[in-house]
Amino acid sequence: MTEYEVVIGLETHIQLNTQTKIFCACKADSWEDAPNTNICPVCTGQPGVLPVMNKTAVEKAVLLATAMNAQPQPVSFFDRKNYFYPDLPKGYQISQYDQPIAKGGYLDLPMPDGSTRRVGIEKLHLEEDAGKTKNEHGRRLIDFNRCGVPLVEMVTKPDLRSADEAAQYLTRLRQLLRWLGVSEADMEKGHLRCDANVSIRPKCATHLNTKTEIKNVNSIDAVREAILKEVERQIREVEAGGTIKPWTLDWDDAKKRLTVMRSKETEADYRYFREPDLLPIYLDEAWKQRILASFPELPLQRRQRFIAEYQLPEYDAEVLTSERSLSEYFESAVKAYGGDPKKVSNILMNDVLRMLNDRGISAEQTRLQPAFLAEILKLVDARTINLNTGKKLITKVEETGKSPADLVKEEGLGQVSDDSEIRKACAEIVAANPGEVESYKAGKETLIGWFVGQVMRSMRGKANPQLARAIMEELLKS
Repeated sequence: MTEYEVVIGLETHIQLNTQTKIFCACKADSWEDAPNTNICPVCTGQPGVLPVMNKTAVEKAVLLATAMNAQPQPVSFFDRKNYFYPDLPKGYQISQYDQPIAKGGYLDLPMPDGSTRRVGIEKLHLEEDAGKTKNEHGRRLIDFNRCGVPLVEMVTKPDLRSADEAAQYLTRLRQLLRWLGVSEADMEKGHLRCDANVSIRPKCATHLNTKTEIKNVNSIDAVREAILKEVERQIREVEAGGTIKPWTLDWDDAKKRLTVMRSKETEADYRYFREPDLLPIYLDEAWKQRILASFPELPLQRRQRFIAEYQLPEYDAEVLTSERSLSEYFESAVKAYGGDPKKVSNILMNDVLRMLNDRGISAEQTRLQPAFLAEILKLVDARTINLNTGKKLITKVEETGKSPADLVKEEGLGQVSDDSEIRKACAEIVAANPGEVESYKAGKETLIGWFVGQVMRSMRGKANPQLARAIMEELLKS
């Protein structure tokens, strides 16, 4: 039986988070706005108007290109990509073709087995978005709000070998876009859109077979599922003696199925030629250096540094570098604490992240400053409070904005380490629970955790847990 290799390339359209569109002053983000309310003669292609380049879009594209290991070009041109569709009012799209904003590039993907998959970039260019068409009650409705929104289109080389690798690429790309601050990268809102080119070939073959293109996938999970469906279809088709046709396929997420939209276009169909109404972009060295002056340490490099510098496990480093603000919070907390980075990592991942997720906020929005988290850990180390109280302080600080030390003082949260007070509470618990005492003495020693929990509850979480356990074990064995 023939073994097949899957060959995948991805085309992504990335909406840059500029305030205005790429060639006019209309607001770029229209997600919650009524249809056709952010439009003007320029972005709707009225006769006699001229586009004007958005400088910020160029700068964000240069940042992204550099992060993708591509080479920003000193001179780039815009071109007209000609095709006719109801949501393209000019009858052409202003894009870039043979002299784009950047050339080359790649993105390295860490794989589960410890290896790295390098995904090359075939194209990286600036362009304007088209409008949006939807069918409603037998009519086609067109919303031009999205016309002229700045996009970076990136096309990978056919370097991906599975649906999971494609999902991993999109996950890493989304992380990078948010890290750089060039896009919100929300697939549900269309900030990051992906088309997948899929083909199969016999294992160990080197030639490329006919590919199909999957469109209209709006989540990473949907991309993975659609690719798997198409791979299964192509294998069935080939094994039945058929041939793969170069179709463009539509993904129906509700029905989880692919349908044929049309035959796939070729570049010749678009009749590219230079855009006569826009000057070239001249990216001189001085402008490029200004753009890159704030270029950050990238997530994969920071991940490796966290492992090496802070001796963190790979899992911790992966979580802590999932967002730029979280990684910066961690480093600030470690610096303020001055102790074991793993302690900071543990409480941050297990307790602080839970609190942030419950409130729907990010690390940069929390009132629990990194210095406050460090203060909580120092109070625990000094045995002023126990760890359980420290974890409760996370929520109290977030709610009040007060420092942990002030809250401990105001609410009397200091840890009780007085032997006689804890012994009294332990004796009361033993006297009140003869059945559990009997079970413990009969060999069910795991009940010690339950007894200590009862002591902590009776003392409102302030008892020294180590002392409470020692005293309880003494009483139960007497």
